[in-house]
Amino acid sequence: MPARAPLFTPVLIAGCIIIMIGFSIRASFGVFQIPIASEYGWLRADFSLAIAVQNLAWGIGQPLFGALAERFGDRRAIVIGALTYAAGLVLSSFAVTPGQHQILEILVGFGIAGTGFGVILAVVGRAAHPENRSVALGVATAAGSAGQVFGAPTAEFLLGFFPWQTVFLIFAAAILASLFALPMMRAPERASRAELEESMGTVLKKAFRDPSYSLIFLGFFSCGYQLAFLTAHFPAMITEMCGPISPTGMLAGLGVSSTSALGAVAISLIGLANIGGTIFAGWLGKRYTKKYLLSAIYAGRTIVAAVFILLPITPASVVVFSLAMGALWLATVPLTSGLVAHIYGLRYMGTLYGIVFFSHQLGGFLGVWLGGRMYDVYGSYTAVWWIGVAVGAFSAIVHLPIRERSLVPQAA
Repeated sequence: MPARAPLFTPVLIAGCIIIMIGFSIRASFGVFQIPIASEYGWLRADFSLAIAVQNLAWGIGQPLFGALAERFGDRRAIVIGALTYAAGLVLSSFAVTPGQHQILEILVGFGIAGTGFGVILAVVGRAAHPENRSVALGVATAAGSAGQVFGAPTAEFLLGFFPWQTVFLIFAAAILASLFALPMMRAPERASRAELEESMGTVLKKAFRDPSYSLIFLGFFSCGYQLAFLTAHFPAMITEMCGPISPTGMLAGLGVSSTSALGAVAISLIGLANIGGTIFAGWLGKRYTKKYLLSAIYAGRTIVAAVFILLPITPASVVVFSLAMGALWLATVPLTSGLVAHIYGLRYMGTLYGIVFFSHQLGGFLGVWLGGRMYDVYGSYTAVWWIGVAVGAFSAIVHLPIRERSLVPQAA
């Protein structure tokens, strides 16, 4: 009886380390919203636009880094991404105007693209045995959530001792330190001979002519909208809209004594719940139809978000919402990337998933920017929250017509 292929390969471990560190930093930007805006007297929309630009640059950079990895090698693409990420953080620490921040977030966004899902998941997918691929993609995605668990609280903790500029420099050093895991990123080329003989142009034309690829692209938009809005604005939203924390309650007993601290903890709880949720989604993706799983996840997000905003916002409801939304947070990523790999193959998965991810980041740009803009206009996040509920319902519907069948050419 042949031995089972191992799940935790060196490639998966290294990929998890790089994604974990990169996403811990990326998930902490919402914590800087109030300190930076307060120091310079900026409108909420000013810093929000900087994070929105970061999300858009991440989306634009994702297919570019995917193509770069497929042309010149995965590790070179990751090194360029880490250097760009660190440079953006260092230069941002010297920025004193909204325009400077907004321009420099382009570098940060490209850096996240080079060290994030598009490149890493493509490597993990090629290195994983077919029977482990869906779960491996789930584990690598969950590593991003693990980074989110400690990213925002770490930023909140460091801001208690250092100015935000110094925290940016510390984070730049951390992303460069993640490159010590790079020697383990040696992935075999798990693609059929027929796939290898197809050019990138041929595969892209095939995907662009397939209505299912367009539906996947459209469906990923709401994921980016919801995730980016919550990451950037949820800590500030809780700080300003949540009811007081009882001095004798459980949260106070755990050291959470202010709504500001609860905002950072909420992002951490979302990441914590999503570790299990994402791995479970990867496990389900191996056994059930991915498009139906994606539709169910988006429907679940829609219900959770609608119930939260309809009820009074209290510390208890924030905790319950964070855990419920966290279980669905990045569960879409292993299923969406796995769906792209299943239909169009592994050879150009990085580029194809990167293009789909651009839709995710368009949603992210809109979610972050609208959050700040509509807050400045209405003094509340309620309207932009309901837009997120609507686009979530749209994604739940749009995944249903996808034809989940392989278009990979078979060898003679």
